[in-house]
Amino acid sequence: MKKYILEGFKRHYAIPQININGLVWIEGVLAAAEEQQSPIILGTTDKNISFLGGYDFIAYVIKKKVKAMNISVPVILHLDHGLSVEGCQKAIDAGYDSVMYDGSKLPIDENVELTRQVVNYAQRNKVYVEGEVGAVGGTEDGLTNDLKYASIEDCKQLVYESGIDTLAPALGSVHGEYKGEPDLDFGRMKQINKMLNIPLVLHGASGLSDEDITKAISYGHAKINFNTEINMAWSRTLRDYLIDNPLVYSPQEILKPSTEAIKNKVSEIIKKCNSNNQA
Repeated sequence: MKKYILEGFKRHYAIPQININGLVWIEGVLAAAEEQQSPIILGTTDKNISFLGGYDFIAYVIKKKVKAMNISVPVILHLDHGLSVEGCQKAIDAGYDSVMYDGSKLPIDENVELTRQVVNYAQRNKVYVEGEVGAVGGTEDGLTNDLKYASIEDCKQLVYESGIDTLAPALGSVHGEYKGEPDLDFGRMKQINKMLNIPLVLHGASGLSDEDITKAISYGHAKINFNTEINMAWSRTLRDYLIDNPLVYSPQEILKPSTEAIKNKVSEIIKKCNSNNQA
């Protein structure tokens, strides 16, 4: 993880994190990454772990799928929005390459202390750690937050006192669909990037313009998370296919177009992040 994130940070491109919601997501995302020759991050949110089969099962299936599909590009497995130190430790033990401890709802001192515990455990296993300050608004995978912009002082405290590798400062993006126009605080983003000089992470990128994404990358975002727009493309394709083909019942035939929709959408995202041909 460290090698690829730092390379993106230095060369001004971002590695997309695509949240995984089932086997067809894994297949579609890996196919897009291979075709575009892009490093890729497969994210599993804490709230979805049980639905997907548990930490060990997820790590095992993804590694086996990478091998079965002859994937040659770097594939990074990441725990997104880990809500407990224990959950992050379980992900690390299962073989995750990177974990995010999300203490953004806690007072900053408590956020720092618990994030530091995750960092200490992760470093012994050569695993990357992401922390969050502020709150990304909206709802995703059962997590709901009101938007709260990250403060400069909280960003400094979390980075300097916890030892995290990447920082996700909430600066106006939201999970799920945007209501109205996004309002990213690029001034504060630029200031945080200049002051801390570590890779930043942008959550809730679905719905942002290409210009906003390019600007965020120029201000230090080397990892950008996508979920909603991929789910919308998948569900729309699946729904349309079933309506147009009411007599088809073969799962393989039904799922193939929606898997292709995931691949096509992820290919678009990779190009937005400028990570194509960076593997």
